[in-house]
Amino acid sequence: MSQLETGFTNVQALDPSILVDLRYATTDNFTHHVIYDFTTAIARTGTAKKLAQASALLREQGYRLKVWDAYRPVPAQEKLYEVYPDPSFVAKPNPNFSHQKGVTFDVTLCDSDGNELEMQTPFDDFTTAAHRDHPRTAIQEKHYQILNQAMEAAGFFGYENEWWDYRDTQMDDYEPAAADPNDF
Repeated sequence: MSQLETGFTNVQALDPSILVDLRYATTDNFTHHVIYDFTTAIARTGTAKKLAQASALLREQGYRLKVWDAYRPVPAQEKLYEVYPDPSFVAKPNPNFSHQKGVTFDVTLCDSDGNELEMQTPFDDFTTAAHRDHPRTAIQEKHYQILNQAMEAAGFFGYENEWWDYRDTQMDDYEPAAADPNDF
């Protein structure tokens, strides 16, 4: 993989239509504390390009993508794990894992005006209702399938315990790296 692909990129620089609402930059998250001091969603460039592709697929259908979390520095992961030390939902701090490596997004589906569409649970619901195989209503199933199909077509796979969590299928090709999202 080229060095250009392994650097970091602001996802909105690739696609300004992507909505960004980084929940851990606010108190609107399961900890009720601000976890990190930035509001820019960054990811590894190759992963960010895939997100832009998923966004384009959704826009063609009249939808938009919203990012709740992207690259998460290790110190932020340490804070989350202190509050909720259950690796089924909050990974142990590790610079070679998922969000901490910049190859994972927490996302949802929105209408063209940016309103979140009904999904099976809210973000960061740590119950079995958030699992990908949990039963959904017809409208929740429709929204889930639209989001899931676009993300998979762009090169992501979903984490089984969280319907909102999508990881780059090439995540293992990336070495650990750190960046300051405030620089983007």
